[in-house]
Amino acid sequence: MDVLDFELLKTGLHATLLSRIDLEKLSSIDDGKARRAVSTMIQEIVGAQKVPLNAAEKKQAESDLLDEVFGLGPLEPLLRDPSVSDILVNNRNTVYVERRGILERTGATFRDDRHLMQVIERIVSRVGRRVDESSPMVDARLPDGSRVNAIIPPLALDGPCMSIRRFGGGPSAAETLVKLRSISPEMLQVLAAAVKARISILISGGTGAGKTTFLNILSGFIPETERIVTIEDAAELQLKHDDVVRLETRPANAEGQGAVRQRQLLVNSLRMRPDRIILGEVRGDEAFDMLQAMNTGHEGSMATIHANTSRDALSRLESMVAMASVNIPERSVRQQIASAVSVVVQVSRMSDGSRKVVNISEITGLEENTVSMHDIFNFVRKGIGPDGKVVGSFQPSGIRPKFLDKLRVAGIGLPAEVFEHSVEVN
Repeated sequence: MDVLDFELLKTGLHATLLSRIDLEKLSSIDDGKARRAVSTMIQEIVGAQKVPLNAAEKKQAESDLLDEVFGLGPLEPLLRDPSVSDILVNNRNTVYVERRGILERTGATFRDDRHLMQVIERIVSRVGRRVDESSPMVDARLPDGSRVNAIIPPLALDGPCMSIRRFGGGPSAAETLVKLRSISPEMLQVLAAAVKARISILISGGTGAGKTTFLNILSGFIPETERIVTIEDAAELQLKHDDVVRLETRPANAEGQGAVRQRQLLVNSLRMRPDRIILGEVRGDEAFDMLQAMNTGHEGSMATIHANTSRDALSRLESMVAMASVNIPERSVRQQIASAVSVVVQVSRMSDGSRKVVNISEITGLEENTVSMHDIFNFVRKGIGPDGKVVGSFQPSGIRPKFLDKLRVAGIGLPAEVFEHSVEVN
């Protein structure tokens, strides 16, 4: 049977199946029992229609129909593939995935635009969000924490499109980053000490650079005795701590009312007795309140920000404070940034698809009208190897950070060799 006939057959089987099952009742049954019941029903339908399918085609049809009922249809096989880090649906006929940093087209397709819309609506309805002509853009998440963004017509000219940013089943281990040569052991040791000593950290990088993943890993060094409040647009942080309160923004309803922004959540979180506040991404006027929190008893808080360099991250932060419509002199804003943020970590996605920490910089204060900053570690890129991999080395700058005094007060000591040892990446 050719591909077109097989797809038409599955469409007919799916319609017959939907006419025989009660989806609302099915959702209240244990998932394992429900799948077994639907699987038996599919086999009965296939047998009753006497369709000309061999054993392999019957098994494939059954698997695809189960994915339609219980999962995300054609995307389910891609979601089950651990090597896939991103799923990019350009339109109903074009689906790309990223594997090991490289984009490749897949054979996955949807029957039509309506089929794709059904999958998008299934995702967003799970987290209480909506997508329609009056609200054609939506951010949502999958149960495993993966981030979903969807845009539909009239904004998307070629039909509904969607991107899924995978975050796996749980936080990555810090040791994994070292094995992948994303960071040197010495750099990780310094950052771990900084987190334990309640030194505020800003993680900067471009889209897909791994900021959220790195924030998850650094949060693992926060002592279990501390209370954490996380604030995100779409909840994707997966902290291992027990004492964590997770907050998420809410978009406006159909009447344009009821929106809750990050700034409101941040102000409210200050009344929740947090030891640290973790902001998934600072992107607007909440930057002002974040700096206020870091300067008034919530040291050790962390956030991510989109920027190409550590210096650009501070410039963006300054611009966001201006969005808060508070008349604060430029020098005062920079003074607050210099006082609130101690370390800026720059992460980057390399040309070979790998992610690396390319800079760890320390903010040391304000000199005249400029925030003073120096690098502690750098990744020095030297070229491309025969296998297409980036070649370079993690190198210390030779400058001892000023926050070593804070580490000593916290009872944390770092050997001098940490700031002297280079690590080659071949």
